[in-house]
Amino acid sequence: MYTAKGKIDQNELLTQYLPQVRRQALALQVRLPASIELDDLIQAGMVGLLEALGRFDAGQGASFATFASQRIRGAMLDELRSRDWLPRSVRRNARAVDEAVRRLEQQWGRPAEEHEIAAELDMDLADYRQLLSDTNNGQLLPYEELVAEGADPGNDDQALSSPFAALLDGEQRGRLIEAIEALPEREKLLMALYYQEELNLKEIGAVLGVTESRVCQLHGQAVSRLRARLRDD
Repeated sequence: MYTAKGKIDQNELLTQYLPQVRRQALALQVRLPASIELDDLIQAGMVGLLEALGRFDAGQGASFATFASQRIRGAMLDELRSRDWLPRSVRRNARAVDEAVRRLEQQWGRPAEEHEIAAELDMDLADYRQLLSDTNNGQLLPYEELVAEGADPGNDDQALSSPFAALLDGEQRGRLIEAIEALPEREKLLMALYYQEELNLKEIGAVLGVTESRVCQLHGQAVSRLRARLRDD
């Protein structure tokens, strides 16, 4: 990675780390709407790699490989956050689901069933599930919308354990953990597989014994429960 003069060779660095950038882009792409191009993620990741080159401090103890991986992923997420691909009508529908969930779970003190939420929205179950698919397909970070309505969490150079954690710290993270623990067991498992184990929708479907589209719907419903509970708190 170094030239004869002891300086880091950027061209060699880019060549060496391009496979890692591509792997991270592919891992992220399978969790995003089809409209997100792989090349766009790779380009953002390369920018992150160059930023890592300029900001790396060996005296901090971390290896360059670890630091670069963090910056690559962070740059890809920054690129995605800069886009707004979710139509306004879908956002309205997502808020309606959140409010229905909040009302029902406040009233009954337990997680609302799918058919109960659908009835609260005056929809049949099939239409409700389609609404979940529509809203979930536009989300990268389920907590992002809620955070955007409050304080800006800022940027953190450290790679955290999940997209949720990347947006939260301190008391907020504790509230989120409590909200996840209150989810129905299947939705709690889904969130763990998605955010901690980083499985894609197909892999999660195989674990749960359901289709990819059903995983998408369950994820959207879990996110609505979390937003409703966090807003209540």
